[in-house]
Amino acid sequence: MSHVADILGSLDLPPYDPTPLYLRLQEQIKTAIEAGKLKPLEALPGERDIAESFNVSRVTVRKAISGLVEQGLLTQRQGSGTFVAVPPQRVEQPLSRLTSFTEDMRLRGLEASVVWLGRTVSLASPQEAMRLSLSPSDTVARLRRLRFANKVPMAIECATVPTRFLPDPESVGASLYDVLEARGCLPVRALQRLHAANLNAEDAAMLEVASGAAALAIDRLSYLENGTPVEFTQSFYRGDAYDFVAELNLRRE
Repeated sequence: MSHVADILGSLDLPPYDPTPLYLRLQEQIKTAIEAGKLKPLEALPGERDIAESFNVSRVTVRKAISGLVEQGLLTQRQGSGTFVAVPPQRVEQPLSRLTSFTEDMRLRGLEASVVWLGRTVSLASPQEAMRLSLSPSDTVARLRRLRFANKVPMAIECATVPTRFLPDPESVGASLYDVLEARGCLPVRALQRLHAANLNAEDAAMLEVASGAAALAIDRLSYLENGTPVEFTQSFYRGDAYDFVAELNLRRE
């Protein structure tokens, strides 16, 4: 903390600059982060300490920090404080290949990890029953996960699989597809629908971005070789970390 306090204490707010104080403070902290003086995961002093260092109000500090959180340069953890954010490594995901998140990260030399948000079995919802060609009395396993690459949160995924293919969701560890393959029901093709979305406060907090931040919302329906739907997944991917790439070929009639 003293290292960060020393850096912030050495920053200067020009007294005759007409720019609002909170923007000037914001720019000074941003410059220190971009110059590498403030390192990822370093904790900032409390609002009161920063306010005293710059002789400004705590409201000014709060507005400056809020702007940097929205820009993704700082992250706030409830009960822990404000930290310099870890910049996400941008990942390109080809749309022409069906792979699991774990495999995608492994191919890029990144370490995939997961925090489980829920693993349950219950009756299929009307939407799930329609997508997965189920009857109202059929049950499904639901897997809700927060996915990480090199310890940076990248996506929130909610996968739904009929229990005839996945009777026990607790059997899934790092990769759902590994379990499905072992059970002889690995999907071979999928249809994906992508659209832009803004994250609500709860999802944004898990992905360590500002509430309302841009995300890629993806609905994926995966099929077995015989055409049977096996997996319906709804996901939110960080808009600042993911690029989905499609290869297009010109076809002349």
